[in-house]
Amino acid sequence: MADELTRPVEAYKNAGFLKSADARPIRILAEYLEPVSRLHKYRIKDTIVFYGSARAISMDEAQKQYSEIVNREDFNSKENENDRIALSGAKSMIKLAEYYENARELARRLTQWSLSLQSGQRFIICSGGGPGMMEAANRGAKEAGGISIGMNISILREQYPNAYITPELSFEFHYFFMRKFWFMYLAKALVVMPGGFGTMDELFEVLTLIQTKKLQKVIPIVLFGSEYWKDVIHFEKYLEWGTIENSDLSLFTFVDTVDEAYNYLVRELTTRFAEQRKFWYL
Repeated sequence: MADELTRPVEAYKNAGFLKSADARPIRILAEYLEPVSRLHKYRIKDTIVFYGSARAISMDEAQKQYSEIVNREDFNSKENENDRIALSGAKSMIKLAEYYENARELARRLTQWSLSLQSGQRFIICSGGGPGMMEAANRGAKEAGGISIGMNISILREQYPNAYITPELSFEFHYFFMRKFWFMYLAKALVVMPGGFGTMDELFEVLTLIQTKKLQKVIPIVLFGSEYWKDVIHFEKYLEWGTIENSDLSLFTFVDTVDEAYNYLVRELTTRFAEQRKFWYL
């Protein structure tokens, strides 16, 4: 009886050990194997990944915020600096909201197309699982009657999974590099909406993987909103400085409308991947 009371906790049940630095390899492996199990269960092998700003909101919400500012009784953007800043921010949110609605519509149409394929829904919408453009992508897929994936990350800003992810396909990661691995391992296309540092990090890592041939498959990459992308990144300057080759600029395509993005992606996905029928396994 005394031996039973003093028996130590088995290692795999020892929460203190599992959260320690010594157990980091186990935690990393768990973030690989747990998604493998769920993705196999739902026979998911092809995704269309959406990147973009977590700060974007829907057009309804953006217009509501704008109206609340300009309709305030004491509002005066000409004389009050705080009102001027608030008005500028509200206008920026409306511009960003346009891209939110574009991402939502594109994800909806791509999901409808995917559902129409002979094999059923095959190219599954996948996002970073949080708010903003990520929410828009999952929302569009759900509105089309399809499933979608959310690969959320645990960060100090408390980014919670959005409400439109298929619950069984909502993942939570601690390690950024494991999250990025799962983004690209199944990706057959990439849609990059306007975004900040996180979006740039994800985009340039993918471009580096393709440029260095570490990513063997060639996937279509869409940069949605040429006004935004050409404003924040002067890609031609890389050429002028000789830090990239001219062919590197062909790794991605600029689009400005949902129709343009949809037609390009459907054509590329059909040509490159639609006839393949093999499922991936460990």
